Amino acid sequence: MKQFTPALAFASIISLVNAHGFVTSPEPRMPGSAMKAACGEQVKVNQESDNYGNIQGELQVASSQSDYNADECDIWLCKGYKFADNKDNIQSYTAGQTVDFKVDIRAPHTGVANVSVVDTSSNSVIGKPLISWDVYASTATGVTSDETSFKVTIPDDLGSQCDTAGDCVLQWYWYAESIDQTYESCVDFSLSGSGSSSGSSGSSSASSSAVSSAASVATSSSVAASEPSSTSSSEVAATSVPVAVQTPSAVPAAQSTFATSVRQSTATAAATAAATASAAGTASAAGTASAAGTALPFPTDSAQDVLSWIEALVGNLVGNN
Repeated sequence: MKQFTPALAFASIISLVNAHGFVTSPEPRMPGSAMKAACGEQVKVNQESDNYGNIQGELQVASSQSDYNADECDIWLCKGYKFADNKDNIQSYTAGQTVDFKVDIRAPHTGVANVSVVDTSSNSVIGKPLISWDVYASTATGVTSDETSFKVTIPDDLGSQCDTAGDCVLQWYWYAESIDQTYESCVDFSLSGSGSSSGSSGSSSASSSAVSSAASVATSSSVAASEPSSTSSSEVAATSVPVAVQTPSAVPAAQSTFATSVRQSTATAAATAAATASAAGTASAAGTASAAGTALPFPTDSAQDVLSWIEALVGNLVGNN
């Protein structure tokens, strides 16, 4: 019988605080035993207790766990969720088909977002994002209807890249820049046929093989409300970078650069390094974890950010009573 350890309690608390956003349709990946094997027991428990949580929260849990394998978990790819746990949940789409998306956002935090087709073998966005927002879930305006209910169109120039399930995913990506939190949901799919069609989000095929995803991130510093941009926007560029711990680089205002690695703050990078060192059992693990622990667990950029964090925490506590 499993025991309720302090670490398990801590994982549950973090997931409660960070419950902010997840795709509800099409049916996305969920955590399971394959995630546990790669990311560790407590990271899996963290996401099973609340799949709305963010990657930074997962890394805080992972930093003290010896069974966290950074390379195998690949946490910036679908939050570490694995295809092996979702083989019975694969959508079948055709080129040109429209796909309805529904997103549940439980607490607004100003950031950027997009939905992209991701090549899982190279962890890169194929072409351009299918839809993107330079300002998403703004605390100034609140969550708007077009941010939680929208359509994307499967590109007609994918060729055979996504014919086999496991080669590509549709990934919803939200970087809540104001509080340095990253949310992802991945939809496994296979591409059948090349004709033009339209409709809802396609059927599930239990016999399809795997899809795992990569993160596409927009690093915009704008805080004004905006409408989703089309894939032809000259302000959006799709790029591919190695998935590695990195500190943020300066990005001019009003530009949106999509990449496969999250723009991390120094605290986030330290937390990632701590998790990796702990899993490997290196001598530097304690020092790295200590550096990560110096960051407060809530945003301090402004009084508004602190208030938003408290409101989200209270709302989740009330909702779980």
